[in-house]
Amino acid sequence: MTLRVDTAGDRLVVTVSGELDLDSDELLQKTLSDALDRATGGLELDLAGVDFCDCSALRVLLRVHQHARATSKSLVLRASSPPVRRLLALSGALPLFEDGTREPGAAADELATENTQLHRALETRATIDLARGMLMASFRLTPGQAWQVLVTASQRANTKLQVIAEALLRTAHGEALPESLADHVASAVQEHGDPDGRNAGGADPGG
Repeated sequence: MTLRVDTAGDRLVVTVSGELDLDSDELLQKTLSDALDRATGGLELDLAGVDFCDCSALRVLLRVHQHARATSKSLVLRASSPPVRRLLALSGALPLFEDGTREPGAAADELATENTQLHRALETRATIDLARGMLMASFRLTPGQAWQVLVTASQRANTKLQVIAEALLRTAHGEALPESLADHVASAVQEHGDPDGRNAGGADPGG
């Protein structure tokens, strides 16, 4: 991951490229938080050069968004790559970053809508994190592999990421995955698991 911070009037533009994952969380969090503190108006994010983005990066973005709101500043997504936009859309967080400006007399229902969007995004992220943890434990996957399994299964099943995550969590209570969904998860595990076959003997994704 590479980061660059530029000035644009009373705002700072943070350009990020590379991979956003658990290993880059600390640097991303510090850079964005420091930039937000320095900026008078807020931040603009240019994530067009990001070629991988998982839920750990989403957690950082949501934290910085909360910080921006608490300090009456804005956080705007100036540009994004397909992986970033897909993650924000799947988590329901995309509207939070599409328009970071707010007139001083903004209506209360607009703020309520933003609060609801943020709450849902945080809930979605927590559900996905738990499901990813289940996949990691069951199939001995890395965090990145588990994330790719969820994304691949979501795309092939044409099902929202959160729906798949919730279905996986229900297997902990004895409920089996729908057969078609289980097939997509199993296929994704085989595709993204370790090449030496260590995951071949993992738990049955169908429960």
